[in-house]
Amino acid sequence: MASIFTQIINGEIPCYKIAEDDNFIAFLDINPNAKGHTLCVPKEEIDKIFDMGEHLYLQLMQFSRKVARALEKTVPCKRVGMAAVGLEVPHVHVHLIPLNSMADMDFSKKVEMTKDEFEALAQKVSEAINA
Repeated sequence: MASIFTQIINGEIPCYKIAEDDNFIAFLDINPNAKGHTLCVPKEEIDKIFDMGEHLYLQLMQFSRKVARALEKTVPCKRVGMAAVGLEVPHVHVHLIPLNSMADMDFSKKVEMTKDEFEALAQKVSEAINA
């Protein structure tokens, strides 16, 4: 069965997309630790990050960096943190989380956002990527 991320990539489940290229997609996490919490996901369904081929892994880091730089321009924060935990969905993904404190990396802490807030933020970050 396809992972939830593959279903998002295939357009079967909607998302708040920020960026996409031939190999990766970035979208806002719908259960964010902080405003702007974004997931960068390879389109190829691979379970563990260190099972990725070196070239694809390096491309994921480049893609994630581009998205993180756009988040820094868009979401007020001290920095953008990165985590690759991989326990909740068996499909490689990088969490990019705008940080103002270490508590923002606490995955048990969630912030509430409305659909309109998600849509507006996704649009702003997407525009910052292309600027």
